[in-house]
Amino acid sequence: MSFILQIETATTVCSVALAQDGNVIAVKQLDERNIHAEVITLYIDELLTTAGLQYSELAAVAVSSGPGSYTGLRIGVSTAKGLCFALDKPLIAIETLDAMAEGIIALEDIEPKTLLCPMIDARRMEVYTALFDAAGNVVKPTSAEIIDEYSFAEELKDNQILFFGDGAKKCQEVLEKNTNAKFIPDFTNSAAHLTKKAAQKFLNGEFEDVAYFEPFYLKDFLVTTPKKA
Repeated sequence: MSFILQIETATTVCSVALAQDGNVIAVKQLDERNIHAEVITLYIDELLTTAGLQYSELAAVAVSSGPGSYTGLRIGVSTAKGLCFALDKPLIAIETLDAMAEGIIALEDIEPKTLLCPMIDARRMEVYTALFDAAGNVVKPTSAEIIDEYSFAEELKDNQILFFGDGAKKCQEVLEKNTNAKFIPDFTNSAAHLTKKAAQKFLNGEFEDVAYFEPFYLKDFLVTTPKKA
């Protein structure tokens, strides 16, 4: 049996999950700004104690690698790396937007031609985002975007797009005029969303160099001249 500890701190949510052979067996999380450093190690201890596991019984540690909150990512990745160093366990990194897409697929009945657009709030009308198909495959890679009424105009011509995540709400007013734009309220990032990709990477031996791994901060934003649809 392979137990993987999973950590998600890219947004205001501090979330820790424990998965066994690709199945989530416990989750502990709290959506509160600036709480990560205070509770993350407590949550990990609680999960392992409840499951009756010792730290040494973990097979690997998986972490949401960004993009997202600079402070949140730093805390989550530092915690994951510290555990891997201390326990001599492999580190698995899952891009945050990829995990969000997996999370919405698990929660919603997705039509085959629908595109998925997770959004992480940055500031003002800026978001970290990407596009995925209904199976979770990347259609448009992760980028930092300034959202306006022309954003995703080409994709929305022929596809329904589901927008979700803590960056989607502020974009709803400018995007929802297009009938193909659909918004999923109250989506919360969770360490449970890392499970499928973490299990795949563990089986494939896709591990990070613990000494040199850094979060995917994606600080630069794309500034473009809007074009009429």
